[in-house]
Amino acid sequence: MVTNITNLGRSGLSDWLIQRVSALVLALYTLFIVLYLLFNPGLDYATWSGLFAQTWMRIFTLLALISIAAHAWVGLWTVTTDYLKSTGVRVVAQIVIILAIFVFLVWGIQVLWGA
Repeated sequence: MVTNITNLGRSGLSDWLIQRVSALVLALYTLFIVLYLLFNPGLDYATWSGLFAQTWMRIFTLLALISIAAHAWVGLWTVTTDYLKSTGVRVVAQIVIILAIFVFLVWGIQVLWGA
């Protein structure tokens, strides 16, 4: 049996809900970007920059970045707890995953909101 020391009190229901809500946000964001690209065939830097200069788009993109991070964490946590039986190896792998997700999230926020 796997000793689950990295669960932090979450339940399977909360993991399921995080996966579904984050997947919905990512699907909506992807659909929006694809439609925007289809309806703006002569897209140039000024138009693209103008889109991301709007606060609502930055918030929508931030929501998508957070959704990617949450979705990735729940998915990779599930995989590591299912397939890495050694507690030490699992904890190290999960710490590396958490750090990578955190770095990518901070980097994405810096790109999105940075000067």
